[in-house]
Amino acid sequence: MHKERSAGVCAAEASAKRLSWSSLVQKLSHSLDSDSEGNSIRDDVSDSGSLSLPDLSSLEGDMFYDPMEESLCKEMVQLIARSLTEAKDCTLHCSKLLIPEKLLEHIGEELVHLAASEPCGLRGALIDLCVEQGDTYKCAGQIAADPYLVPTFQLTLVLRLESGGIWPKIQGLFATKSSTPVVKHALKLSTGFRVIKRKLYSSEELLIEEC
Repeated sequence: MHKERSAGVCAAEASAKRLSWSSLVQKLSHSLDSDSEGNSIRDDVSDSGSLSLPDLSSLEGDMFYDPMEESLCKEMVQLIARSLTEAKDCTLHCSKLLIPEKLLEHIGEELVHLAASEPCGLRGALIDLCVEQGDTYKCAGQIAADPYLVPTFQLTLVLRLESGGIWPKIQGLFATKSSTPVVKHALKLSTGFRVIKRKLYSSEELLIEEC
């Protein structure tokens, strides 16, 4: 991850939060591996209405563990997955959207990391979801972490489609038989993405991170 940080970011606090989230990811990975039995891709995550994640109560002894912030992060990841799936028909024009579990983990890590230096934490986030398709960007929705709070910072998540490897050659196998003229192939999101942070209460430069 290559980072370009603005001078106002508190490095010590952000590092502490990142350590907390790294600890969280390590403890979650065993549960995710056993649940998926080696399958790292979740098809249409939000079709079931929720994203299943392991119980976080075992992390309460962590020095940097913030139960409210971690709980909110889990809810935000669920909303992001749901928004992406709901955008597959009208915005992404595909019959199926494949969302890697690793992508959701990386997004959750960035949410906690980028909110660490904010006065209201993650509650002050306004998140824009975009999917890069060739030379264009498709807007997949906007999410307010707390609709009753005036946002203090805005995050734009620029997600990418998987373009390398064998996926482009086999995606036709996931086509859905239909007589409608809608594009009938499946799309798979890449685990890499770009996040742009803009503080809404100051004129500091944008923070851009490649993840």
